[in-house]
Amino acid sequence: MTTGHDAPRPCMAIAEQNLKLDQVQAAMKAMMEQAQATSDTPVCMAIVDASGNMEAFAKMDNARVFTRRHAVRKAYTAAVLGINSGDWGKNMSNIGQSVSENGDPMVTYEQGGVTIIKDGAILGGIGVGGLRGHNRDEELAKVGLQAMGL
Repeated sequence: MTTGHDAPRPCMAIAEQNLKLDQVQAAMKAMMEQAQATSDTPVCMAIVDASGNMEAFAKMDNARVFTRRHAVRKAYTAAVLGINSGDWGKNMSNIGQSVSENGDPMVTYEQGGVTIIKDGAILGGIGVGGLRGHNRDEELAKVGLQAMGL
């Protein structure tokens, strides 16, 4: 039986983009290989979806607890705010606000979180913690982003 309204409902016509398992695995593999080859300190890596929910996490042996937390917070920040975590921190500083004024204790201003975007849609975030030196966490996160092949 038809109702004469054969057009799809708008909510059914919207294609939702999500991270795919192979993309997440490729990113984690590339980051871990790079970290093992170049890092002198234990590194943690996290990938979250667009809502900040964990998709994957990996840590090198002997990673400190704060390194784990920072990797997750950086990924979360990049995903839910749609801006790399270090760039968001610079923006907050430029307007004279602190991270605490955001009201979300998971948000951080530290570099090392990159936003995963495909065709203008935010798919998630990648966060890295533990590398010493300016922007090294973010550089490693970008290795993962590139490995996703978006």
